[in-house]
Amino acid sequence: MAFQLSPGVNVSEVDLTTVVPSVLTTAGAFVGNFKWGPARKRIQIDNEITLVNRFGTPDNNSATSFFTSASFLAYGNNLNVVRAVGVNSKNAQSNTITPAIQITNEDIFEESYLRNNSASNNGPVIARYPGKLGNSITVAAIDSGPNFETWNIYGIGVSTYFNGAPGTSAQAQALGALNDEMHIIVMDTGGEITGVRNTVLEVYPYVSKGSDATDAYGNSNYYKNVLFNNSKYVYIVDPANGDSAQSTFGRPLANTSYYVQEYTQTWTLQGGSDDAPSTANTQTAYSLFTNSSEVDVSLVFTGDANIATQQYIIDNIAEGRKDCLAFISPPSANVINQSGNETSNILAWNNALNRSSSYVVADSGWKYMFDKYNNIYRWVPLNGDIAGLCVNTDNVRDPWYSPAGFNRGNLKNVVKLAWNPNKTARDSLYAKGINPVASFSGNGVVLYGDKTLQAKPSAFDRINVRRLFIVLEKTISQVAQYSLFEFNDEFTRAQFVSLVTPFLREVQGRRGIYDFRVVCDTTNNTPQVIDSNQFVGDIYIKPARSINFIQLNFVSVRTGVDFTEIVGQF
Repeated sequence: MAFQLSPGVNVSEVDLTTVVPSVLTTAGAFVGNFKWGPARKRIQIDNEITLVNRFGTPDNNSATSFFTSASFLAYGNNLNVVRAVGVNSKNAQSNTITPAIQITNEDIFEESYLRNNSASNNGPVIARYPGKLGNSITVAAIDSGPNFETWNIYGIGVSTYFNGAPGTSAQAQALGALNDEMHIIVMDTGGEITGVRNTVLEVYPYVSKGSDATDAYGNSNYYKNVLFNNSKYVYIVDPANGDSAQSTFGRPLANTSYYVQEYTQTWTLQGGSDDAPSTANTQTAYSLFTNSSEVDVSLVFTGDANIATQQYIIDNIAEGRKDCLAFISPPSANVINQSGNETSNILAWNNALNRSSSYVVADSGWKYMFDKYNNIYRWVPLNGDIAGLCVNTDNVRDPWYSPAGFNRGNLKNVVKLAWNPNKTARDSLYAKGINPVASFSGNGVVLYGDKTLQAKPSAFDRINVRRLFIVLEKTISQVAQYSLFEFNDEFTRAQFVSLVTPFLREVQGRRGIYDFRVVCDTTNNTPQVIDSNQFVGDIYIKPARSINFIQLNFVSVRTGVDFTEIVGQF
């Protein structure tokens, strides 16, 4: 207790209720090529509907990425997605005289345009994200100047979306301001977003031209802020050179008489373009998952990434973090329409990959699935499904169970496989750490292997053992951090053992390990260790092993033979 300088009662509180926390084992991570949505930023997706809302429906360019993500989401509801874009992917804008720009996400816009209140030659309206989809958008604004009752866009009357004409808000009136209100409408005039031309996407009634205006809930009602905070499709920026027609827009409310437009302002966006991400663009996007302190993910899958990107993910994310698995598939050209050459093609791909790691799971190919958005069928790599099977295993059992086999290894949404490896092919692939996915009559399409890509024979060449140790290491390391800066004495060491032992006993009871031992005493915390300001805990684990091979011996014996005479002889 602290020393006191004068008489009194001092109350102190010591927290000894530290417990072993649960750790996240089902969060996925993926980088893909999508036609819309924020780029170079991690976005959490919980289902396919959210995937569509954030990144758009698939087209021929984005379908592989979209359905790889959707395949994972068929098993789980926690996926961190990063959209990768090429350097020539541009945002559509209202001013097409100036060169197109690329604003990849909200953070970039806020820093460069909103927070700094910068004027832009590309304004006053810019599509929210890069891509030609933005060319389908039209934005219109009306204030108290034009005739509200006759307001229309391309002959479509839109005044019915609002319950009256804009004018002066009560807040503005109280501050001596005039004509601060506007109505803004966002439309899909091209029909590329909704499939129907001139569809209303968003309406913003009674927004204010005043930079300090607020709504009834205290939120900003300034039109630029309202659209920044709420629109899925556009940003509003100040026009360059202080356009005299709107020079009062953005001033504080007090005693400001805002400019009144003589007619409805309408902006149809143009200049948006798509550009497929390069290998460098994709790797830069995946780098957002390298820092384990910043983002907690367990299953990183790669879609149709090329070998260079697969190597980058293995080296810098899976091996770099050592708390997640990477899932990879061979190129489509190795297995689609390659009758008789699939095995040799995949083995050649594996040789070119030239990686041995217990943090990597490789599968044997691609699947054919239905694209309900375009009413066609698509080829999709299997790595999203294999990562999803690990999620399914976590849900029905525990991470240390194998995700393979007829109990937990059934894939979803498979019309057919690019190829169905037979026993000979499965033997060849499995010997190199590649997990076959095969179709079995009456049992569906099944992951028929649970190896990691580690070449060295050990317990860590199995998915369930690697995932077991990821859970143990992540969990116990979180407990250990609370021993930092404490004294390396008998009390601290005993406290560490008393926290870790019940956790490991629970894992043992749930069939994850056969046996364990925790050593944290003077045998490994020697005077030299203590004097070096270190703390050592040795945790010995006997991991549970999955069954990969079953031998059934059927022995025929004569009628008069006693079984005890022959049991164990064969």
